Amino acid sequence: MFIINNRRVSYYILTVSITLLSLQGLYSQQEIHSIKYKPLASNGKIIYLPIVPEHKVITADSISNHIEDDLAYNVYEDHWDNVRFNPYGNELLDFPLELHFKDENFAAPVNRKMVVTSRYGWRRGRPHRGIDIDLVVGDSVNTILDGKIRYIGYHGGHGKTVVVRHNNGLETVYAHLSKYLVEENQEVKKGQAIGIGGITGNSRGSHLHLEVKYRGKAIHPEYVFDFSPDTKVRAETVFITRKWAVARYHRSTRKSNIDLITSLEGLDKFKEDQKKVYTVKKGDTLYAIANRHGLPLSEICKMNAIRRNSVLKIGQQIILVNSEVQ
Repeated sequence: MFIINNRRVSYYILTVSITLLSLQGLYSQQEIHSIKYKPLASNGKIIYLPIVPEHKVITADSISNHIEDDLAYNVYEDHWDNVRFNPYGNELLDFPLELHFKDENFAAPVNRKMVVTSRYGWRRGRPHRGIDIDLVVGDSVNTILDGKIRYIGYHGGHGKTVVVRHNNGLETVYAHLSKYLVEENQEVKKGQAIGIGGITGNSRGSHLHLEVKYRGKAIHPEYVFDFSPDTKVRAETVFITRKWAVARYHRSTRKSNIDLITSLEGLDKFKEDQKKVYTVKKGDTLYAIANRHGLPLSEICKMNAIRRNSVLKIGQQIILVNSEVQ
C-alpha cells in the first residue's frame, strides 16, 4: 500500500498507472516491449511491477498526477448518463464515505452575497435535500468546482436543472434555472456561468436550489462547503457519515452544528461516541425508541437480541448504536 497525496493507493493501481504512463509517451514502443516485470506478493495475490529502463526517471509526482487523471477518467465513465437525472437508481452506499478535494476554496454559485434562505433537512413534512440561495431572476449561476456537464433538462420540481460531475465523483445540482448556458458533456471551470437564475419548477420565489450528491445520494452541502464569504472547502479529506446524508437528522429552518471528521482517528472516535445505552421509561415501546433515535427497529432488535413484540420493563437498558457509524 502506498500513500500518495494522502491517498491509500494499492500496488495494483500503481502498477496499472505506471503501465498507462508508458502508453502515454514515457517510453518508446521498442522500450515497452523490452520492459521486464518483477513478481510481488500483495494481499495474497501475485502482481507484477515493471522494471523500467535505468535512464528513465519516474517521480512520485508523475505517478500521483497520472493516478489523479486516471481516477478522474474513471469517475466520468462510471454511470455517465445524459438522460436520467439519477443514473445510480436505488444503489445502496456503505457509510462512511471518504471524499477527497483538490481545491481549498470553491467558487460562489451566485455573483452576490450568499444568503441561505432554506437549509438541508426536514421541511414541511418532507425532506429538503439541498440548500436554497437567494438570487434575482436573471442572475448568473456558476459551477462551484471544475467538472463536466452530465445532465441538462427539466426535472420535476427542480424545473430547469444542470448537473455537474466533479473529479472526485461528487455531483452538484443547480435547479430552478430560467436558461442554460452550457451543453451536455462540456467541461467547465470553477466559477464558470452554467445557467441563469429563475423560478421554474416548484419554486416559491426566485432562488437557486443547490444539491450536493454522491452516487445519487444527497449530502448536506454545508458539511463539505462553508457558504460564508470565505467559500472554503471544509477539508482536503472528509468522511461522510449517514447523519450527513439523511435529511431527517436536520431542520431546514436552522443551521446544523458541523462536527467535521477528517481522519481515520476522528472516525474511530466518532464511532465510539455514538454508542449509547437507553434506559426504558414508562410508556416506552421499541417502535417509539427506534423512531426517536432515528434507528431501524430491526437494528435495535438485533443489537439487543430481542423481538419486535418483546415487552419492555421500566429500567431495562437498550443498547443503541447509531446506524450512521456503519
